[in-house]
Amino acid sequence: MDESGSARIAEDMNSINNVICIHGIWSHGVALTLIKRRLRKEYGMNVLAFNYRSVRGTLDENAAALTRFIHKTGFDSVHIVGHSLGGVIALRMLANDPEAVPGRVVCIGSPLTGSRAAAFLSTQEWGERILGRSLPAGVVHEAANEWASHVCDHRDVGVIAGTVGLGMGRLVTTFDGDNDGSVAVSETQLDGAKDHICMPVSHKTMLISADVVDQIAAFLKRGEFLRDDL
Repeated sequence: MDESGSARIAEDMNSINNVICIHGIWSHGVALTLIKRRLRKEYGMNVLAFNYRSVRGTLDENAAALTRFIHKTGFDSVHIVGHSLGGVIALRMLANDPEAVPGRVVCIGSPLTGSRAAAFLSTQEWGERILGRSLPAGVVHEAANEWASHVCDHRDVGVIAGTVGLGMGRLVTTFDGDNDGSVAVSETQLDGAKDHICMPVSHKTMLISADVVDQIAAFLKRGEFLRDDL
């Protein structure tokens, strides 16, 4: 692609003002209220929340539901922000639907190369009921890094990882290296991702951090995170 083509794509990305936020497992769109509010108020973005059956729905059912949700909005371009399992759902949708409308993706605290905590829970009879159907399929049995890397060939994907180890994951496993209490930094890697940044937040506090939202907005607008302002 020539420089003029690249410049047009960059301009198109910067002009996208629509954002869809996706919650994680055992959650609801209301958990993303502060992220939505700041993206609207501080950055003038049009933000919607996508709710899905994080336990009862299968990975592909939820990905298909996201596709239908986007089609119903009528948006011809949209960025996606997914927390934890929400980032996996977003990548699955894009992996299954390469013709999806253009836009960038930010995964925050998403286990993209597997999850030690989820892997342990999946071996327990009671754990299987808690994890449901989507998370094992997209995280434990075959991690997103194994089936979503090609998404990065035609889509800018940014990843935010937390380094404050406070969370439920520490109750069921130990982590090697930095983690957010539920997901290890090493588990947030995605081959081909445009950018990856670590921030001093936990798996839950990243949902209420103004700094995290500022980084999300930076990536959505320019395809890279802020480095000098941290």
